Amino acid sequence: MIIGIDLGTTNSAVAVWRDGEPVLVPNSLGDLLTPSAVSLADDGRLLVGMAARERQSTHPDQTATTFKRFMGTPQRMRLGKKDYSPEELSSMVLRSLKADAEAWLGEPVTGAVITVPAYFNDRQRKATRRAGELAGLKIERLVNEPTAAALAYGIHTLGEEKPFLVFDLGGGTFDVSLVEIFDGVIEVRASAGDNRLGGEDFNAVLIKLAREKLDPPRLGDDNPAAFAEVLRAAAERTRRALSEADSAPFSIVWRDTAFDFTVTADDFELRCSDLLTRLREPVLRSLRDGRTQAEGLSEIVMVGGATRMPMVRRAVTRMFGRFPNFGLHPDHAIALGAAIQAGLKARNADLDEIRLTDVCPFTLGVDTVDRGVDSRLQRRVFSPIIERNTVVPASRVKTFSTAQDGQSFVEFNVYQGESHDLAENIKLGSIRVAVPPKPAGHVSLDCRFSYDASGLLEVDVTVNETGVTKQLVIVDEDDGAASTDLEARRKALEALKVHPREEAANAAALARANRCYASLLAERREYVGMLISRFQAVLDQQEPRAIETARKELEGQIDQIEGERYL
Repeated sequence: MIIGIDLGTTNSAVAVWRDGEPVLVPNSLGDLLTPSAVSLADDGRLLVGMAARERQSTHPDQTATTFKRFMGTPQRMRLGKKDYSPEELSSMVLRSLKADAEAWLGEPVTGAVITVPAYFNDRQRKATRRAGELAGLKIERLVNEPTAAALAYGIHTLGEEKPFLVFDLGGGTFDVSLVEIFDGVIEVRASAGDNRLGGEDFNAVLIKLAREKLDPPRLGDDNPAAFAEVLRAAAERTRRALSEADSAPFSIVWRDTAFDFTVTADDFELRCSDLLTRLREPVLRSLRDGRTQAEGLSEIVMVGGATRMPMVRRAVTRMFGRFPNFGLHPDHAIALGAAIQAGLKARNADLDEIRLTDVCPFTLGVDTVDRGVDSRLQRRVFSPIIERNTVVPASRVKTFSTAQDGQSFVEFNVYQGESHDLAENIKLGSIRVAVPPKPAGHVSLDCRFSYDASGLLEVDVTVNETGVTKQLVIVDEDDGAASTDLEARRKALEALKVHPREEAANAAALARANRCYASLLAERREYVGMLISRFQAVLDQQEPRAIETARKELEGQIDQIEGERYL
């Protein structure tokens, strides 16, 4: 059995595809949400879920929460006398969810589809995979959280062609995805986000306010860790209350003394203005990358527990000039979408007509030499090959040349990120290729990147003068994928390693256009030449959907020209 898991910052959930629909699995307490919390009990047992969450304010030194925010970093969290990595803590939550699913289903769980924030980088995704492996799960696929929400929403609207935007503000992360449905395909066109923006940041605003208001000012200095957890729990209660009322009390009991004050919704919103402003840029980026106007969206679908806050709903309403869609349960949508993906992975007959495409969330590229205005070699900079929000699986090629006279080898360092400055991007690997020593610029190399939805990246570097090709395969060393699975994924990428110019339909269209060009004179010949140049420019972009559209336009224009010739 393959299950779908929403591994959240604040809460997690598990769901399965059953009897033609996704179904949430209750935990041992009968709840559909399991707090993402781990605590060390007095007898040395590790508690997970609600039992751990309840100990957060009373045993802060023995309780860990919000560890998802540190996935893929060297950060450690101490429980008692032992330090744990974020993936180790996450694996405990995943193991608990796996046990709940097995108890409810009455059968073993072997694999899982786990959701991750769309803007998780390679290190964060690998850490999530490791957490799953530590929990005894075979990770069938990592799915971006807004993509899962899009599945949960889009599965009911497959008969319609409608672009919509998924706005996902959870406890610790914020993601936006632009999604389009056509011919039974749910296609993610673009994703953007902020891995450091979520409900916990709004809680932090209330905590800062509480520290200003509470008296005496040095309250809690005798045990700052415990006091911080008391404030955090109170902030969470107050934030939730402000989702339902115009004002709410912020109250704590510390050292047998009660402290409280009243927070108004207006004051809270004013203090959160910077956070609300940060919601705007990922939305704009997703629309820009997806080449879509806000007016062209059919819906703005809200998911994630933090979207319950009225100020967030008002901010989105102002942003788009209309009310968003709250049809999906904000806390359940992502787990339900993960279950649908699990059903697709298991090739469930109920889902035969559904296809899902996703995008590469970050740009992938190599380091190149930047020449100054006087042509002298300057610092190394980032050169993109697969741009962010490219639909995957994808294969793209870019040509480079030697930078120095007599150069005997070229080394490509592979990076992930968006910055021109290499230091701000993440290095994934490197590959060195021997080249014949010639004057600078006289040896060219084709560097091809091929990338799939599970994070497999193949780098092929071909020296055009010698025809020699060298390959680098970048895959999670702890992926746990069987060699047969990896080989199947590599074969699927191999089929993509053809430049669009060489594909039969595109080659035929170009050949026909060139034949037409040769048969014409004067202005009509120039016009066909312009059509050919325009189509070749689109081919060089290596974007399949754009190429298909451009080819149909070219063929239509040639049809019209050749039809006119025989009138």
